[in-house]
Amino acid sequence: MTTNSHTATWQTAIDDFETYLRLERSLSGNSIAAYLMDVKKLQRFCCSKTGVPPDCVTRKIIELFLGRLYEAGIDKRSQARTLSGVKAFYKFLILENRMETNPTELVEGPKLGLYLPDVLSIGEVEALIAAVDASRPDGHRNRAILEIMYGCGLRVSEAVSLRISDLFFDEGFIRVTGKGDKQRLIPVGKCAENEINRYLQKRATQKIITKYEDILFLNRRGKALSRSMIFRIIKGLAEKAGITKNISPHTLRHSFATHLIENGADLRAVQDMLGHESILTTEIYTHLNRKRWQSTILEYHPRKFAVDSIQ
Repeated sequence: MTTNSHTATWQTAIDDFETYLRLERSLSGNSIAAYLMDVKKLQRFCCSKTGVPPDCVTRKIIELFLGRLYEAGIDKRSQARTLSGVKAFYKFLILENRMETNPTELVEGPKLGLYLPDVLSIGEVEALIAAVDASRPDGHRNRAILEIMYGCGLRVSEAVSLRISDLFFDEGFIRVTGKGDKQRLIPVGKCAENEINRYLQKRATQKIITKYEDILFLNRRGKALSRSMIFRIIKGLAEKAGITKNISPHTLRHSFATHLIENGADLRAVQDMLGHESILTTEIYTHLNRKRWQSTILEYHPRKFAVDSIQ
């Protein structure tokens, strides 16, 4: 087969995989895009280095591919994410009887240490919100974004897709559409409710493109905000507030969960609010809490002073 034939074979398999993810797995657009990006990395490697179609890929080729990711300086977590996408692709090919053996079955990803995300202190969250200039046209919108993302632990994709019809302030909750288009109800506090109501008053004076009339957060052109725009907003406010941590919109979600658990919230309740399928994902925040307990104990334990006095 020629290189062009291999390319066409890869593209057909990837297109079929996309259809499978969309129709049979019912994954969100963002999740599908992530899987396809992982597989296309392997496609580019195979077409440029080994010249084999997807059904001729071997375990050795997969290991060479992972080695190339390592040589390119890709971090371990991204390598593991890519391998996960490639494994899903080959499970699909096996399911479709396009291959008899799975070349990824015995391939192990890089060993990952426990990932403890950066979180903001309550004071830093308050400083971030206070950094918003409410006199600016986008001031009330930006403050409302921070309040709802921190107050409800939203992913940035959930914040940009939030609709006015998802707000049930009289009942004290909002409806959020998360990964896999799964919906959940999250209690909403007065701070977030008040800021959103202030923003809605400003929003009512804005010219809005017809199909975005129900989208809550809009840009100045009357269209839905992008995820990258919220990233830039939060980065800019962090710099203005003097926060030196490397934060992103997801940092607000991490901070929301950490502060709840620190204050005694039930782990299952936090799992439900975050929309985690597995309690194991939520348990990362108990590790964060343990780390703080450990530092406090080591700082104030009486035996520390006994050791210090000897030195």
